[in-house]
Amino acid sequence: MAGEGGGQGAEAAAQGRFERARRWWRRARGIPGYERHTLLLALKSTLAATLAWVVSYYLLDAPSPAFAPFSAVLIMQVTVYQSLLQSLRYLAAVTAGVAMVAVLGFLGGPDLLTFVLVALVGLSIGRWPALGAQGAQVPTAAFFAFSTYASATSVTEKATQLGQIVLLVLIGCAIGVVVNVTVAPPMRYRSAEYGIRSLSTALGELVSDMYPVLREGELNEETCRQWRWRAEQTGGLITQARDGFRTAEESLYFNPRRLLRRYRGRTSFEGYGAVLEALERSLYQVASLTRSLHQWHEEEGDRHDDLAFLRGYADFLETLTKIAQVLGELDEDSLSEQARQMCRLADQAQGCCRNVADGASRAGLPLTDPARPYGVLVVESSRLMEEFQHVCDVLQRHVDQNA
Repeated sequence: MAGEGGGQGAEAAAQGRFERARRWWRRARGIPGYERHTLLLALKSTLAATLAWVVSYYLLDAPSPAFAPFSAVLIMQVTVYQSLLQSLRYLAAVTAGVAMVAVLGFLGGPDLLTFVLVALVGLSIGRWPALGAQGAQVPTAAFFAFSTYASATSVTEKATQLGQIVLLVLIGCAIGVVVNVTVAPPMRYRSAEYGIRSLSTALGELVSDMYPVLREGELNEETCRQWRWRAEQTGGLITQARDGFRTAEESLYFNPRRLLRRYRGRTSFEGYGAVLEALERSLYQVASLTRSLHQWHEEEGDRHDDLAFLRGYADFLETLTKIAQVLGELDEDSLSEQARQMCRLADQAQGCCRNVADGASRAGLPLTDPARPYGVLVVESSRLMEEFQHVCDVLQRHVDQNA
């Protein structure tokens, strides 16, 4: 019975893995997302490595043909720009390592002391900032080159084989770049949208949890502490959004697909960059707001000086939540309607923002008292309104320019 149960469990596990693989393949075929990009990268890397192997092994009959396919795969980056940049750095690193072996080898011979010098100099050159992440390839190439140099029997053979290493790396890099440029060159303009969506969603979810509590006057220390903690955890999202935006910009550089009709209106991310910066500032301002609420309750406990003011502030945050929800679904294909919708919501938010300031003045709240949150709430409402209005204006201009 135990064996039968174990067999059924293994069969169920195998079936589960098969089902996950099937779903992954279906997403790769039907959705231009992570799965499709991964599949394309694997196929393009295979093609580049195969072509490099054919050239190095069959055409050149090189004694170390693996350098070419290895180089072709290594520089197959997420964008054409990165492929070009990293191939130049990689080629420079390998050339430096091989040249250093040639100089030290011919001066000192293939003995242990020479290898020590090769390792020391190679590791030192590898720390040169201009080589970036490819700096580690200097000592790696130097070690391979030294092994080749030590096994060669004549001066001519040593020089030929060292030069061939550089030639094979050059061939591999060239093939990798050509394949990346000509075979479905990556166009990651959606990365800018994804960054804006992630920040908008995080902002909207936090604010949507805040305004019902403020409206009901149910503030307590634990709730405020949770808000503050969530606001402080958005730093990672901001970093990811910035990286996605840079990837989107880089995907245009030297990319032939930008000449296609479907991409001609997407050759600038200036508007998205402004939106991203405004969302970053908004998250910082909401974090400041949550800190003030938390400190207030840490110092004074569950005290509510003016529920009417807090209800008015809740109305303001609710309108911002609606704008954030629209930004959380940002899509280039429907941007025109989304921009108009956000502008309508921004007009409503402007009215709520004015009510917040007027309500504070009518109630005579202590806006200058640092122990009370009212002054921070009023200031942050104005700042948040400015940022969201700026977002709406930027997207509307972007729509008008590409109309």
